Amino acid sequence: MVPDDTSSGGDAGSDAANDARNRRGTDDDTADDRDGPNAGSDGLLSPGDDAPAEAADLLLYGVLGGVVGSVLSFVPFATVLGGAAAGYLCGGTPADGLKTGAVAGLVMTLPFVAMVAFALFLFGFAGAPAEFGILAFLVIGVGAAYTLGSGVIGGYLGHYLRGRL
Repeated sequence: MVPDDTSSGGDAGSDAANDARNRRGTDDDTADDRDGPNAGSDGLLSPGDDAPAEAADLLLYGVLGGVVGSVLSFVPFATVLGGAAAGYLCGGTPADGLKTGAVAGLVMTLPFVAMVAFALFLFGFAGAPAEFGILAFLVIGVGAAYTLGSGVIGGYLGHYLRGRL
């Protein structure tokens, strides 16, 4: 331990502060590292920590959850699984789980919208009636609402599971 240069040799108050630091076995600088949100977790995130997540984390884990949901699209309720993966990985507050699930749902919606837009493009050259386009936009709206909604529900469930596991 480095001696305190500001204290005089016989100052009892300064000696008491130094003795307290020696008993703790740490300086005041390193005590802040121990008392943070990841205290006792060896630098890893502890399950269910309530520190708000950063925007970059929300986007990163949301995109990752969207990719998981898109890859698992053959599994029933894959959109919930993708949102749950995003919410579990992100941590933070329950609101962060909802936001991450919404980003995952948006990412999972993009391939569906691209396929329907491509189909409308092909049918447009075939001379399809305008009612077909209106019906296709209705299908896109319902599909997007389902995917976004189930991604948000999955994000909340993933955050809940992170706090429990």
